[in-house]
Amino acid sequence: MSPNLDSAIKSQVPALLLRRLFGASRRDEAMQLSRSPATAPVGRRRVFVQTETGCVLGMDLDRGDNAHTVKRRLQLALNVPTGETSLTFGDRVLENDLSFIRPDSPLLLTRNSINRSCSTPCLCPVSKDFEQKDCSGLVEMLGCSSSCDRVKRLVDDVVIAIRNGVDPVPISSGLGGSYYFRNIIGDRVAIVKPTDEEPFAPNNPKGFVGRALGQPGLKKSVRVGETGFREVAAYLLDHENFANVPATALVKITHSIFNINCPVNGGGPAPAHDQKQQVNSKIASFQQFIAHDFDASDHGTSSFPVAAVHRIGILDIRIFNTDRHAGNVLVRKLNGGTGRFGCQTELFPIDHGMCLPENLEDPYFEWIHWAQASIPFSEEELEYIRNLDPGKDVQMLRRELPMIREACLRVLILCTIFLKEAAAFGLCLAEIGEMMTREFRGMEEEPSQLEVVCMEARKRVAEWEPFSATAEQEEDIDFQFSMDMLGEYNDVIRSPRFNGSGFKGSSFRSPLSKLVEGVDEGNDGHEDQNESDRVFYTGWNTPTAPSNHNGSATKIAMNRSADEQLPSSMCFVRLSDMSADEWKVFLDKFQELLKEALQERARAAAGQRMKQRLGTSCKF
Repeated sequence: MSPNLDSAIKSQVPALLLRRLFGASRRDEAMQLSRSPATAPVGRRRVFVQTETGCVLGMDLDRGDNAHTVKRRLQLALNVPTGETSLTFGDRVLENDLSFIRPDSPLLLTRNSINRSCSTPCLCPVSKDFEQKDCSGLVEMLGCSSSCDRVKRLVDDVVIAIRNGVDPVPISSGLGGSYYFRNIIGDRVAIVKPTDEEPFAPNNPKGFVGRALGQPGLKKSVRVGETGFREVAAYLLDHENFANVPATALVKITHSIFNINCPVNGGGPAPAHDQKQQVNSKIASFQQFIAHDFDASDHGTSSFPVAAVHRIGILDIRIFNTDRHAGNVLVRKLNGGTGRFGCQTELFPIDHGMCLPENLEDPYFEWIHWAQASIPFSEEELEYIRNLDPGKDVQMLRRELPMIREACLRVLILCTIFLKEAAAFGLCLAEIGEMMTREFRGMEEEPSQLEVVCMEARKRVAEWEPFSATAEQEEDIDFQFSMDMLGEYNDVIRSPRFNGSGFKGSSFRSPLSKLVEGVDEGNDGHEDQNESDRVFYTGWNTPTAPSNHNGSATKIAMNRSADEQLPSSMCFVRLSDMSADEWKVFLDKFQELLKEALQERARAAAGQRMKQRLGTSCKF
């Protein structure tokens, strides 16, 4: 055989193998547009596999394909061994069967080693034709429903613009990587936030790195790489656009502008000019850009519509938003007209990546201090609350976001029940928010009234006869995060099964911790162009250093490790370790105890009002 013929055969064999494993190597231009699951071949499903360092590969699965098949394909595409890895889908580790995986699902490939670190070789592509092995389009939506029609139109606009040379623009402010995507005439239409560029994620462009996807993030009950799921969940839960959450979806998107920090097979980072030529695929949240005049931190709150504040607060309570500050409430002035509530301003809540945590912790609701929150709910708002159905909401999220974790769904159920009971009892928005918020006395953090009720409910579940015998025999093990993910970062988690002295914990949150949680992360890329002139405020109402277009505000904490930057927050009660039967009993006990707590609060409030009417001059 001649050398030329031998060379031709050697080059054709891998090509045939790749074509068989990954589908056609190139697709027509029309197929590169966003597609719905219905366009996939009959009997096949498209999934998107993401490594813990952020690399994403789209592939089509046949009916007989399993987890081992997916790993073999990844090994060919990424040129690294995948034997010591696990394929996960939300809470589930995929041992073999993939028949229950719905089309367009994101799967995560993680290392099994307990002592892994981000300095180990990364699972990144090494071949120049990697994009040919990826059988997905330029932008594809992960999950598709009628509620995402607006996003589909925006995706189509973005794809057309990119193909006509209109590139996205990186956003310099904030702690994570985010990008303005534009339409063909150059107008901003969407903000894209890749999951692997979040704070502490492997490809964060602003120096906040140190964790793999799936490890604890800014909030230890919100894992790195999962804030995008929560952004989408908040939009899906905002029924009838009640609170004005911008249209949001999860996408797999490919562009050379995205940031890559990870070395290739353990080598050094690629030169800047090579990175610009590299086409990078990401899983990201894709949110409609809202044109606005300022955010709530730039303007007095007295002019805000009462109904708009109430609607945002109702959403925040349902989803247990741990990061609602004025910077992530956008304000649009209505010139010469009136908005939804007969007022001349509209409010748009954004940045919901810190909602639906896996544990109850300390939320932050800045609207508690606004006058509108102390005004009673209107009959329309009470009717909306009465019609909320947490069971249907959970079913919807399992259908639309099947990767969301069970613990997050339990938080949604608990908070929705709490909201419905409290509103029916006559509490206003501020009173409900106060019951969910912890108090700090000196250096100690005390559980909120909501957590106290949950702790007592857990105690009664443990004492309930069918569970008590088992509870006494089992060792109380805290496993909110598995040890291979947490390593040395595991928090002490207090449980009602511990002795009764666990109501207080030493947990002082420094201003730097609040800066990392709140500074500009809430702006979600909707900030104005003159960000360098802004002084940001944290949840402590303490001014922090302004940021410039080079992201210098983030350099305050860049020299500290990821672990030093993580906010310390005590967990007084956890929901994830209960069985289905225990969870059902817990909800029954919780509702009983909640009614007692609400009655006690009403009596205390009545006594306080009587004291105020009597005045301080009355003596008995």
